[in-house]
Amino acid sequence: MSIVAFDVGSTTCKYVLCSDAGEILAQAYERHFGRPAEAVLAYVDALESRGALARGVDRVLFTGSGCGLVAPLVGAKVFQEVVAVAAAVEARQPEARFVSEIGGEDMKTIFFAGGLERGKQVYMQNACSGGTGAFIEKTARKLQIHPARLAQMAYDDRSLHKISEKCGIFAEADANTLLKSGVAVEDIIASLFEAVVCRNLATMTRGNTPLPEVLLLGGPNVFYTGLQQAWRRHLKRLWEERGVALAADRPADALIRVPDHALYFAALGCVELALREPEGASLFAGSEPLRAWVSEGQYAEKSQSGRAGLWRTPEELADFRARYAPRARPAAAPHRLGPDEKVAIGCDFGSTTAKAVCLSEDGEVVFSCYALSKGNPIEDAKDLFRMIGAVASGENVVARGVTGYGKDLLAGIIGADLALVETVAHATAGLRFFPDADCICDVGGTDVKIMILSQGAVCDFRLNSQCSSGNGAFLQGIAERFDIGLSDLAERAFAARRMPQLSMGCGVFLQSDIVNQQRKGWQPEEILAGLCAVLPLNVWIYAGGLSNLKQAGRKFILQGGTHRNLAVVKAQADFIRARVPQAEVVVHPHPGEAGAIGVALAALAAREPGRATRFRGFQVLERLDYRVTTSPLTRCAWCDSRCQRSFVDVELDGAPGRSWSQVPLAAGWERVIVNNSCPKGLIEDAHEVRAAKDAIDAARDAHPDISQRVRERAFHASAS
Repeated sequence: MSIVAFDVGSTTCKYVLCSDAGEILAQAYERHFGRPAEAVLAYVDALESRGALARGVDRVLFTGSGCGLVAPLVGAKVFQEVVAVAAAVEARQPEARFVSEIGGEDMKTIFFAGGLERGKQVYMQNACSGGTGAFIEKTARKLQIHPARLAQMAYDDRSLHKISEKCGIFAEADANTLLKSGVAVEDIIASLFEAVVCRNLATMTRGNTPLPEVLLLGGPNVFYTGLQQAWRRHLKRLWEERGVALAADRPADALIRVPDHALYFAALGCVELALREPEGASLFAGSEPLRAWVSEGQYAEKSQSGRAGLWRTPEELADFRARYAPRARPAAAPHRLGPDEKVAIGCDFGSTTAKAVCLSEDGEVVFSCYALSKGNPIEDAKDLFRMIGAVASGENVVARGVTGYGKDLLAGIIGADLALVETVAHATAGLRFFPDADCICDVGGTDVKIMILSQGAVCDFRLNSQCSSGNGAFLQGIAERFDIGLSDLAERAFAARRMPQLSMGCGVFLQSDIVNQQRKGWQPEEILAGLCAVLPLNVWIYAGGLSNLKQAGRKFILQGGTHRNLAVVKAQADFIRARVPQAEVVVHPHPGEAGAIGVALAALAAREPGRATRFRGFQVLERLDYRVTTSPLTRCAWCDSRCQRSFVDVELDGAPGRSWSQVPLAAGWERVIVNNSCPKGLIEDAHEVRAAKDAIDAARDAHPDISQRVRERAFHASAS
């Protein structure tokens, strides 16, 4: 007789095959991409074909958040996962005193008392992604870091930055701010490792001291070298601060271990618990009920729950496609621009993408380019101008504007004539094509902007950049978790004839809701359709606070990169018309590039006759050399916050340098300070104040104020 134990989590499915004595015979681990029942069935079929699992003979056990519907179908018994992990530790690692298991969307810590009577204290957190591996993976995908590279990225000897440890969504926003400020991706990942460990120690220990030996379990702890380094640094410091006595014959690092089979401890715990029960319990009932559930049962149950998909009849969908099919966007100019053809360049350095357009002097789009952000705004700028430089030269450029998250860093570096706040840029772009618009809704990668207009001017606006539940990055992240490309998302969502009813609100709770729907058998395309359907609720009501859409007007403009997704547009249009029956809902002809168009139009309007653009030229930007410094010397000392700033130094002709700085800068280099939380942080330190005063005094001595001298002499003469 053999024992098979499955651990079905929110993102992965694992099993161990053991003998009746508990010896491990085989094991496997894979992501299920939102199809846990299918993953278990594949494992069961493979085990049956090898003769390792026989009906009525071998025992089957389950644990994990995704096993609730699957386990009864094969006759298995379910064990609570924390209980299972504790049982495995007690049987296989009896010397352990503290265990941290981190999963994709939960965390578990277990304290074991010493001695023969090994009492234990358990803490578990699965309602928030803060401190788990989820936001590490999501940020790594945004930075285009391959999983193999992520696993090897270090924590030791990296510069650390403040990233929220309380909420995964806030952590993502912090990471986005850092990468747009020029911080190295290696430092961002190290800072995420820091946040995970700090979150676990702050909230999952409840003030108790994790004593050695310490076991690190779960995928993130096993796969990420940097996370292990962060654990070792913080635990050793904690032991030193609290006077924990360590074994003299073993180094401290050896007391913090990733044991063999660390991925499978929950499954191994099921085996240990099963060995304490009668032999006839939990016998395998065969795969037919599970197969029937996968092929038919789940669909029959879903027909009684959830709601209809994003469309009801093929004619409705065809009519929508004909009405909202995206117009052809100018991906390239028809020819290289001649010297007499003048353009204004507008760039929008957003949270997830970088966009640029060239506008003719009468405001027509003659060229556009659109690229995923690489995480470094200077490199993003180089990529955009490399594409623009293929069709234009410096002689063609008469104005240059920049907007988006990267505008403050890049405006001076690339020589922008105008740096414009995003809301104004997007409103300008919307009104350029729809001057009678009443409301502009811009849904970007990490924010939502709603602008209510009156007579062509913004009279009210709502901005939400702190919660991801209504933006494109959340939608993209869920699609990637299901291994569905962004370009295929709309078609997969339209393929769903039914979809689950997802809850409006916080992205963390929405993510938990998605896991619950997966357990019920909803497929990825159906969940994506449900996400598209709930997005308008999050945009207008949760994020925008507009429960009565009639107050926003009658003509609604949808723009922002998320509205390039037709499934989202369908959900938005249906939502708006259900509340404003006479509403006219249109999509901006260039939804993703609207911000770039708006700032280019504003740069044209602000151009003064005879005044040359500040644009530095394509060749200068291509050769642009820069370096980023983050160290104790860059930390701000103007207030108690002591922000860990970064100095982005760029080589530019005529730049004065900073010879007086504690981080000296030679002439020909210009410094931009980023990651400051207030305007005080833009001043480097007291040396800069003194240098500025010296410069003012020198200018006053070289160019004296004659009237001031006359007043001083007159005063002294009258006093004498």
